[in-house]
Amino acid sequence: METMTSLDATFIATLKEQIRGEVIMPEDAIYESDRKVFNGMIDKRPGMIIKCVDAADVMASINFGRENDLLIAIRGGGHNGGGLGVCDDGLVIDLSAIKFIRVDTSDNTVRVGGGTLWGEVDHATHAYGLAIPSGIISSTGVGGLTLGGGVGHLSRKFGLTIDNLLEADMVLADGSFVTVNENQHSDLFWAIRGGGGNFGVVTSFKFQAHPLKTVIGGPTLWPIEQIEEIMAWYDGFIKAAPDDLNGFIATMVIPGPPFPESLHNKQFCGIVWCYTGDPIKFEAIFKTVLDKKPVFQHVGEMPYPAIQTMFDGFFPPGLQWYWRADFFNTLGPEISAGHLEYGSKIPTPLSQMHLYPISGAASRVKADATAWAYRDASYAGVIVGVDADPKNNNKITDWCKNYWEALHPYSAGGAYSNFMMDEGQERVKASYKHNYNRLVTIKQKYDSSNLFSVNQNIRA
Repeated sequence: METMTSLDATFIATLKEQIRGEVIMPEDAIYESDRKVFNGMIDKRPGMIIKCVDAADVMASINFGRENDLLIAIRGGGHNGGGLGVCDDGLVIDLSAIKFIRVDTSDNTVRVGGGTLWGEVDHATHAYGLAIPSGIISSTGVGGLTLGGGVGHLSRKFGLTIDNLLEADMVLADGSFVTVNENQHSDLFWAIRGGGGNFGVVTSFKFQAHPLKTVIGGPTLWPIEQIEEIMAWYDGFIKAAPDDLNGFIATMVIPGPPFPESLHNKQFCGIVWCYTGDPIKFEAIFKTVLDKKPVFQHVGEMPYPAIQTMFDGFFPPGLQWYWRADFFNTLGPEISAGHLEYGSKIPTPLSQMHLYPISGAASRVKADATAWAYRDASYAGVIVGVDADPKNNNKITDWCKNYWEALHPYSAGGAYSNFMMDEGQERVKASYKHNYNRLVTIKQKYDSSNLFSVNQNIRA
């Protein structure tokens, strides 16, 4: 693998003539800001950043990287917890300027540029009374979240993000441009629905959107001491609930406003709800929740983009993050006891654990219909240690690892790839289980040299 410093200056000058976007080198004034990603714990120094503005730029960038044997990282929104949108010494292909959204109201489809953020998509689709299932933070990139699967507020109603992906335009490892869907390169279309960035660079996505203008949503809180009771109830309640109701459960500390001061810096078991159905029916459905007597609830009707941005203010770019994750089939007593223990030891106000339900529409897709393998799991769990101060990195990392190690023996074995750090090949295999060998075959067909390796890597 070559480094950028070994390249002849004339090669780089020739590249710049082929790129409409920007070619950023370490000596450039904007390099220090442009090399940063969402996770402030990631401190990598690429040899070159190419900010592409169209598919032609991506093709030229891939050809340059391949011909010069460079390590290549692909960055969309830059949210990846493990910092897989950036690399040391190599080439970062930055898609953030490939940003467009076109809504077609004749069939409620939406074409989205590969560098677009979900908040930008929500803004555009909301004007037409439409929504696409995504995550829970609006600054997340469309590309990374989609290619990993896409779990969020609308998963129980409309499925994962990949279940609503109709087509993608891609640049492959040989620099060629293809459109993939159920009829064109169907094997590749299967692989990118959960298989991550292993197979090429997606320059645009085409999604099926759904009529949705407002939701009823918000958090309910109970003292952390009640988590075993609440988890046992929630486990049965959410699986039996109508698809219109989603709620992810969390261990958390209330960090400050807009929550009441009496809740600040205290540990809670929380559930964040999102209801997409008939408002007239909500009260009867939600009565069971209120019967559990939460100490705080702020649940009401709001525009869909409002629930998507509800937590953005707590998580600006540049915080220190450490992630661990697993899928779970149930929330048995051993699991809830672990959540009580470590949910009572949350080290910093922004550190937390989430369990996202994979029931409803998301669970009714066959386990081999897409690369996303855990349709039979009940929950996608993630633990994040978060803080603004790098001095607390050991504290948040140790808590996160200890929390994960206590619960992992009761897990389904693998994890949602978008929630993983760089955890080794066995974890990648476990997270694709029965689909892994098929992914390897497709990887060999489209990227036999493993040009796209800075990811949760698929390899033989």
